[in-house]
Amino acid sequence: MTSTTEELTGRVVRPGDDAYQIARTGWNLLFAHHPMAIVFARETSDVVTALAWARRNRVAVRVRSGGHCLAGWNSVDDGVVIDVSEMKSAAVDAAAGTATVGAGLNQLEAVTALGAAGVAAPTGTEGTVGLVGATLGGGFGLLTRAFGMASDNLLAAEVVVASGVDGAEAITVSEDDHADLLWALRGAGNGNFGVVTSLTYRVHPLRRTVYVTARWPGLTHLREVFHAWQGSAPFVDERMTSQLEVGPGEITLIAVLAGGSEAEAARILKPVLAVGDPTVSMLDGDWADVYAVFQVPNDDEAANWKFCSQFISQPLPDEAVDLIGSFLAAAPTPGCNYFANAFGGTVTRTEPAGGSAFAHRGALFYAEPGAGWGEREGPKSDDALTARCLQWTTDFAKALAPFADGAYVNVPNADDPDFATAYWGANVARLREVKATYDPHQVFRFEQGITP
Repeated sequence: MTSTTEELTGRVVRPGDDAYQIARTGWNLLFAHHPMAIVFARETSDVVTALAWARRNRVAVRVRSGGHCLAGWNSVDDGVVIDVSEMKSAAVDAAAGTATVGAGLNQLEAVTALGAAGVAAPTGTEGTVGLVGATLGGGFGLLTRAFGMASDNLLAAEVVVASGVDGAEAITVSEDDHADLLWALRGAGNGNFGVVTSLTYRVHPLRRTVYVTARWPGLTHLREVFHAWQGSAPFVDERMTSQLEVGPGEITLIAVLAGGSEAEAARILKPVLAVGDPTVSMLDGDWADVYAVFQVPNDDEAANWKFCSQFISQPLPDEAVDLIGSFLAAAPTPGCNYFANAFGGTVTRTEPAGGSAFAHRGALFYAEPGAGWGEREGPKSDDALTARCLQWTTDFAKALAPFADGAYVNVPNADDPDFATAYWGANVARLREVKATYDPHQVFRFEQGITP
């Protein structure tokens, strides 16, 4: 007999509660689910209770933090969502070069908390994304070439795993204990093995950064800008990480120099900034302040999103760059773009002790054809526009597929039949062994989950 959800602990939201509509809604409004309960855990014990309850009652479980899963797989109809977003804490040991944070911190909160202690860990650029989700899939952004992937800096974690026939328990994972699971969490941890409740990172002294933006109106200089960027960005001084974003009417370069001066930043970026006559601005400041400055308010974000992910290991030829230009010239909405983040530097040079499941260390850059449409607070997007945006993104990614080498689990290619190889390459077999050890009954399963 099914026992009642009244046994669940933490802040539990159920259908019919005033908070249910907001609690069940993820960031990407393209997807909607109606779980039987959303458990906002405050303590690790709330997670243990929820997982054991779901197992006893044969109820599907999904794990959520920032709510940004682009494919909507962090929720499930008639199941239990274990949400760790209220588990917010941060303890920095600057002398030891470590920080332990609760799994509820989003990236902006983490950057702010670490910045107050004069340190940083690499994160993604979108502040509302959960730090734990970004890290467990790999995690990269504007400090990546300087400090490596977020997952490379993950030293330990507390994880609630399924145990016994229908139980759950919290374990501590480090390079000394459950090292195989730590390896798997570094790049394949999202929703696959357990519920991560806290993370311990290696952190790096960082105060001063130089934030650079350059804009070229139109797409006239696309070929020259793109070739100058891909020919330099993965190879310059590793303190510099840059991103290129191509929209329907503008090319934008975004870069961060971790330590150093505006003059140095200009010198490092000279190959790209020498093309055409871009409008360039520089901000020299504390990293946490800079990070806060470039955030887009959540209400200003599009309601619906479709991205595809691609890693690029060989420079794109003219043919591919021209495809980018032609697709964006025919973009269905102004919110369409092609986004690229430079790799190289520390990512290529070093791997953490014990290794990592992240499989794309050799990439020149990461790339993302994508579309955003609809207003968050406005009427629901019409089906015709949604169909057009989805088709455009799919066609764009397909056209560029011959030039790509692998994909990124945090930006899932939902229709890829060989997704596991695309995300994890040669690591798939070992990940299946780890799955068999820690979740043989597949308590944690979803559309593109790892199978034992």
